[in-house]
Amino acid sequence: MAAPCLKEVVSMYQTLIKEWNKKPADLEKCGKLLSGMKMSLIKFSFLPTSNNKPSQQELLLARDVLEIGVQWSILKEDIPSFERYMAMLKPYYLDYRGILEDSAYTYQLLGLNLLSLLAQNRLAEFHTELELLPAKELQHNVYIKHSVSLEQYLMEGSYNKVFLARGNVPAENYHFFMNILLGTLRDEIATCMEKSYQKVSIPETTRMLYFEGEKSMKVFADKRGWKTEGNFYVFEDLSKKDATQGITSYKITQHMLEYAKELERIV
Repeated sequence: MAAPCLKEVVSMYQTLIKEWNKKPADLEKCGKLLSGMKMSLIKFSFLPTSNNKPSQQELLLARDVLEIGVQWSILKEDIPSFERYMAMLKPYYLDYRGILEDSAYTYQLLGLNLLSLLAQNRLAEFHTELELLPAKELQHNVYIKHSVSLEQYLMEGSYNKVFLARGNVPAENYHFFMNILLGTLRDEIATCMEKSYQKVSIPETTRMLYFEGEKSMKVFADKRGWKTEGNFYVFEDLSKKDATQGITSYKITQHMLEYAKELERIV
């Protein structure tokens, strides 16, 4: 099959843009158009996978298509697709820096990529991605700062700040990965509660897990198999748990003090 000419690819792009800008967009139709565009871009050598040197117009066209692909993946809640599109898009943002002007979506999508890594607890990759970004953007760009701040809150154990940040996301498409991150944190807090308490009042549990109402709290509790007694959620009796499943906070503190004493002796 002959490679498509630039005019044909531009025509396909215009059709994609027309469908994508509809409110709401037909995601299934956009998905098919994106797949067709990717094949055309590969045949046209727009993608930076060879020694060919595409024109700036071709690079801009390819970048625009991939940006739509990233955003489409979020709406479809398809993380593997999101990661594939981001992997293809990043060279346009990073390798062609200085050749292409920054897109209006450059740092929004790079920040979104950082948030996706945080939500999946891929911290090593998170820091690797940070090192690729200009130092000034880490402190001044609202999209990058958002993800960097979240990572700092997580390292500090300031979960309350993470939950407060959900109402202050820099773009609408950040909510998808924020919800995944908050779900992971709730599971961690809930696991600690199960190991630390026999029962906790429903209002207090709702507060500790940062739910806005008892209805959403009940859905979460049902998924974890928590039982209720009056106005309390009842967890498994700690005395019945295998001692190897967890170490009490007292023992952890004791070990830390002993460790500190040993360090003092060494010094």
